[in-house]
Amino acid sequence: MMRSLYSGVSGMQNHQTRLDVIGNNVSNVNTTGFKRGRVNFQDMISQQLSGAAKPTTEIGGVNPKEVGLGVMTASIDTIFTQGNLQSTGVATDVAIQGNGFFVLKNGEESFYSRAGAFGLDSEGTLVNPANGFRVQGWMADELNGEMVLNTASNPEDLIIPVGSKDPAKATTNVNFACNLNKNTPEILEGASPADIARGTWATEFKVYDSFGNDHNLAVSFARVPGNPNQWQATVLVDPDQADATQTRVGLGTTDGTENTFLVNFDNTGTLLSVTDSAGNNTNPEGEIILQTSFNVVGANPDEEGNPARQTLNINLGTIGSQKNTVTQSASQSSTKAFYQDGYTMGYLDNFKIDSSGIITGVYSNGTNRTLGQIALATFTNQGGLEKAGDNTYVESNNSGLANIGTSGIAGKGSLLAGALEMSNVDLTEQMTDMIVTQRGFQASSKTIQTADTLLDTVMSLKR
Repeated sequence: MMRSLYSGVSGMQNHQTRLDVIGNNVSNVNTTGFKRGRVNFQDMISQQLSGAAKPTTEIGGVNPKEVGLGVMTASIDTIFTQGNLQSTGVATDVAIQGNGFFVLKNGEESFYSRAGAFGLDSEGTLVNPANGFRVQGWMADELNGEMVLNTASNPEDLIIPVGSKDPAKATTNVNFACNLNKNTPEILEGASPADIARGTWATEFKVYDSFGNDHNLAVSFARVPGNPNQWQATVLVDPDQADATQTRVGLGTTDGTENTFLVNFDNTGTLLSVTDSAGNNTNPEGEIILQTSFNVVGANPDEEGNPARQTLNINLGTIGSQKNTVTQSASQSSTKAFYQDGYTMGYLDNFKIDSSGIITGVYSNGTNRTLGQIALATFTNQGGLEKAGDNTYVESNNSGLANIGTSGIAGKGSLLAGALEMSNVDLTEQMTDMIVTQRGFQASSKTIQTADTLLDTVMSLKR
């Protein structure tokens, strides 16, 4: 009878623990990134009334007689199944699809979380605004004009400097991919202005100086009379200020050249060679790159009093190729530059985060620049993490060390910006578990009541 009392008490205690876990799950049904708990029971050691006996020649075997001493909590597991993703449209909200945790820092302490409701503080640092913990990742460094990420280094605070300047950059390269109509009429001696216009194909393209001022790069093509596969190109920077800018174009140098060059095609319309005004010819193969220089109006002259000049490269494409190059065929002319690398000064207006966690800044001058990348952590046993409050976890002796890297690598999930991972608590499941737990608690209490009644009966025998 005393054993039944122990069993009833243990049943009530452990069902109360289970109810506590269920109650916590229900209360966090709308908590971002929350992972539900689950209680597992196991029976306590049993008291053996008699042991087992093996069969003999006279009788068969006898099973042991054991009376259990109740129930105990075997484990309280954290279930890390994926929660539903909810779109928010907020640029700093980030959800994890798959395994992994965000890495947060509070001073030198590291925390890990599935909740990606982040924001920016007054210094532009990406933080959890609820507690100020700083999101960890890698900032990009500028090397030779390119933004490079070193994800092999230790993670650091991520700073998104909204409103910061992106200095102006002078144009150094312009690429052309175009076609010159084979049927364009030749401009003969004594041609009228209308004939000249019909025999010339011209295009303009914006380029930039070191101040960020834009200039019109005008290139016109006209067929050379008497040579069916040769065109003369004329280059002018700011045609309305042609005298001031003094445009020059050449192969390897602009010294001693004028602002014209000859383009030669083979009988298939494929780029063959270029000859500049000084008589320099291109190599038999490779890319055709012409240097173009012009005076920068408004810039200080050099030490000798000469006007400041800017030089840029005009890339006409690869000899013998018709891909991303200048061609000649009997179709409409479409001379157009498709790339230039200069821009005016701009400000960081916005940013975006892709599935790999790379943060790209969007500037008002139209440029995009890599700013950093969000780090993710995984663990050998994520169930061994300890809850630290504020939707965070910390390492334990049984979780293993954090494996920190980029998303999509080594078992780490991908990221979805503008969304949050919701709680993985299923209310229907929890309400069912609550009813079952209640019944178990009531049954355990009934066991105690019944045992107490039997004890009263025994005690009454004495009277």
